Amino acid sequence: MAARHRAPNLELPNSYWAATAALAPETPALAGSVRADVCVIGGGFLGLSAALHLAERGANVVLLEAGEPGWGASGRNGGQIIAGFKAERSELVRRLGEERGERLFNWSGGFPDLVLELIAKHKIDCGASQPGWLQPAHSVESLAAYRTRTEEWQKRGVAVDLLDANAAAGLLGTNWYKGAYFDPRGGRLQPLSYARGLARAAIAKGATIFSRTAALQIDRLATGFRVVTEAGDVTAERVLVCTNAYSDLLGSHGLHPGLVQSVVPVMSYMLATQPLGDNLRRSILPGGQTAADLKRLTNHFRIETDGRLLFGGRGGLSEGGGASNFRPLLSKLQECFPQLGDVSIDYTWGGRVALTLDHLPHLHELQPGLYAALGCNGRGVGMASNIGKVVADLFSGGTPRDCPIPTTQLKRIPFHSLRLPGLHAAVFWKAFRDRQDHRRS
Repeated sequence: MAARHRAPNLELPNSYWAATAALAPETPALAGSVRADVCVIGGGFLGLSAALHLAERGANVVLLEAGEPGWGASGRNGGQIIAGFKAERSELVRRLGEERGERLFNWSGGFPDLVLELIAKHKIDCGASQPGWLQPAHSVESLAAYRTRTEEWQKRGVAVDLLDANAAAGLLGTNWYKGAYFDPRGGRLQPLSYARGLARAAIAKGATIFSRTAALQIDRLATGFRVVTEAGDVTAERVLVCTNAYSDLLGSHGLHPGLVQSVVPVMSYMLATQPLGDNLRRSILPGGQTAADLKRLTNHFRIETDGRLLFGGRGGLSEGGGASNFRPLLSKLQECFPQLGDVSIDYTWGGRVALTLDHLPHLHELQPGLYAALGCNGRGVGMASNIGKVVADLFSGGTPRDCPIPTTQLKRIPFHSLRLPGLHAAVFWKAFRDRQDHRRS
């Protein structure tokens, strides 16, 4: 299961999050050989949550991270804590059956609860709050499509609501949308600070975290596994791979055949404006909510306590930080918030998001004792934190039947090698259809 090595850039991007994050805990590089009950590969929200929950149960846990905790998508995203999946309950039931679909749907509604519980329990300094979440609708048809979801959660006693265009404009600070879905369970946090707080909590509970320590290959032993790094190795009974959109960090085959080809990594970009004047600051998201629309090419935004507007979404398709990658994002920012004028942009950064074809996270048992969990589809703050706990439960005596997430067979996406030209075509087509939908409404 050897992976072809390359030299990625493991420095944090020059992001607003990196500039304002809480201090990182000390996490040295691995040198030599160590033993563990569980070796976790990947120091994002999922791996850190799994390590924390396993350590709390008394397991000897070693986590390996190629960069530092939160280096990947976990330290670059919009910091929105969202309940639920993109897929509706009816779709979950159709795929999984009534019992499992209903269970998965209900479990997803608690995503924000666990995040906020972890923050309170471990005193994580990440500016967390729960003012609610808005999903604006770019067309009348998309707003109508939210009705079923609204009714499903209202049946369960959740005070979600559908807002018309006027009500939505008052909360969002823009007239561009045709209405919005409001979920009071939604929250917000500083994602890199949250990742560092999870790492600090896991270490306090006895987990060992090694940064600047890429896992190069996984060898099967008579009992357990040996995870090989550049300067050492970890022998463990069980291994969890949670490298998500960065599964190809060290080569096109990743740490297990087919893992890289089971998701589509796409680039997502963010920008942070200069602090806005008081009038603008009070007019955009005055209630402190965060927002993420459901266009085919999604945009998300929030206002920070220092008055900056953070705006994210699709841009270019390359990994670099060139200006051309941010032009689509700047254009959409001006379209949605023309009152900003020629506002200065102080920070721009990007990172990968792992998409699955069914828009659900995937949990695979690659071999007995070797698991992979990936594919958060842009909702990683709440979803990944909860999946980490699920895997910890599984490794602590649970069974796959106990998991709300089905353990599925790893499947390669057909024609995965053609994803880049396919993504170019898909982005163009989706942007065209989004514009057409908005104009028709």
